Amino acid sequence: MKVIICDDHAVFADSLSLVLSDAGHSVVGVAYSPEDALPVLRARPSDVCLIDLHFPSGTALEWMPRLRLAAPETRFVVLTGYLEQAVLEAGVAAGVRGFAHKGQQAGDILTVLRRVAGGEVVVDQAARRGGPARPRSQAQRFAQFLTPREREVLTRLARGESTQALAKAMGVTRSTARSHVQSVLSKLGVHSQREAVIEAARHGLVSVETGEWLAG
Repeated sequence: MKVIICDDHAVFADSLSLVLSDAGHSVVGVAYSPEDALPVLRARPSDVCLIDLHFPSGTALEWMPRLRLAAPETRFVVLTGYLEQAVLEAGVAAGVRGFAHKGQQAGDILTVLRRVAGGEVVVDQAARRGGPARPRSQAQRFAQFLTPREREVLTRLARGESTQALAKAMGVTRSTARSHVQSVLSKLGVHSQREAVIEAARHGLVSVETGEWLAG
């Protein structure tokens, strides 16, 4: 599949892009607003565009006429936390070919994309009932072993702070800050700061909007 992703949560969009690429698909563009998606859709032919429902500039459904005009051959899948019947009906009327739940595992979202690319109209039942009760992920299980200091490090990484800025804010040396970062990576089972942030956001440990700790 050739896929375009449009979501204003950059970490979420980037993490999905990695998952799709790892699965052998081609992510031909990532946009963070419908406005930015329009030129990408015009310039880069795609099979599917995965787009979040809500944006500061309006809903994906409000943008759908312009998006479909920009790429008539592209099938659109809308991501939502909860799918109301009125939104479903309006989406289908607007030409949306699929709905997926944003809290699903990335593999489940990928399944919806594949089916839509294959010509189906797909309404993920998880979106209709507000999402499944999911078992705790490995990252969530490991997060309970993070110290308060390590949790602070992870939230600062999620806010985009460098190791130098992190050390200054926490009142420690750069060497100590690097040690905290490495401990976080080891406990989450990842190899880079970027992977740590993606895993933390994907599994609901930190907010991608504020960088706040969410896992309790």
